[in-house]
Amino acid sequence: MRIERIKARAVMAPLAVPITTAQASIPAAPLVLVDVETDEGVSGSAYIFGYTPPMLKPLVTFLTDLSEALVGSPAHPADVDRQTASQFRLLGRQGMVGMALAGLDLALWDAHGKAVGQPVCALFGTAPRPLPCYDSQGLFVPGRDERLIEASLARGFKAIKVKLGFPTVAEDVAALRVVRDMIGPERQLMLDYNQAFDAPEAIARIRVLEEAGLDLTWVEEPVPAEDLAGYRSVRTAVSTAIQSGENWWHPADAARMIAATDYAMPDIIKIGGLSGWFRAAAIAEAAGVPVSSHLFVEASAHALAATTNAHLLEWLDVAGGVMTEPYAIEDGCVTARGPGLGITWDDDKIARHLVH
Repeated sequence: MRIERIKARAVMAPLAVPITTAQASIPAAPLVLVDVETDEGVSGSAYIFGYTPPMLKPLVTFLTDLSEALVGSPAHPADVDRQTASQFRLLGRQGMVGMALAGLDLALWDAHGKAVGQPVCALFGTAPRPLPCYDSQGLFVPGRDERLIEASLARGFKAIKVKLGFPTVAEDVAALRVVRDMIGPERQLMLDYNQAFDAPEAIARIRVLEEAGLDLTWVEEPVPAEDLAGYRSVRTAVSTAIQSGENWWHPADAARMIAATDYAMPDIIKIGGLSGWFRAAAIAEAAGVPVSSHLFVEASAHALAATTNAHLLEWLDVAGGVMTEPYAIEDGCVTARGPGLGITWDDDKIARHLVH
């Protein structure tokens, strides 16, 4: 197959519940939908989560312009990776460039799965299987958000993550206490601080959480993602496991940061698509670090199915609002489906949420 065209569209996809942290709120998901059309009539689809609406138009423009450079090129992820590595060697492939190329990588793998009528994970030697998930929730405010925990329990989740970072650690403890009492001792509870603190403050807070006996599976991103020394300090000073990885750029970041974390959760777009994911997962496996996912439920279900050191899939559905058949939770698990990544756009929904 060869590339005939890359089509990119920006949408603000509706969310069942806004994504909230202690610093921000995302009421709708800013996505760029990527479609790669090939000369054999097979199209591959994927999407990029843009985090903020101002990122959408630049990503669409970049992918549209890139289409002209790649027309006629082999529609194979490895070939495109080599070509773009040369094309962007001086600029580098982080930031917007890396996100766009990773979205293209996912769409190309989707096209190859569709071409042979197989789920993408089969291309990596494994069948789809139920993957245990954790429900990824936003900032938990006691007295307001108990209904969200109840909904998680009703859907069979055996692990739940909440975001915190209140002005005082006493407020964090109080919020976590409510969640722990609701889910009981048998379910896993995780905390995401979204890079809120420096190392001394993170250490002080986590120690208080430990003294409270809340039995946290992990504390995620307690310090800025790039702060290697900070992660080492926190990990040495506390007994609770530390999670990181959603802001690692490409496998090189995984190699640099892996020794400073207990768990890794690469973002499949920032890590370089499926091609980058498996290189990063191999680095984690060599270090004895289990791998979870960040966002991108559909592609992550295929990636984790073929990852030998897989841990948990993050359930945070950002694109289901523009699909004909969103992925679904069954008894707290998600199973990859095909052909390809199992993504089919709903054009009527897209038209309602299109960003022009």
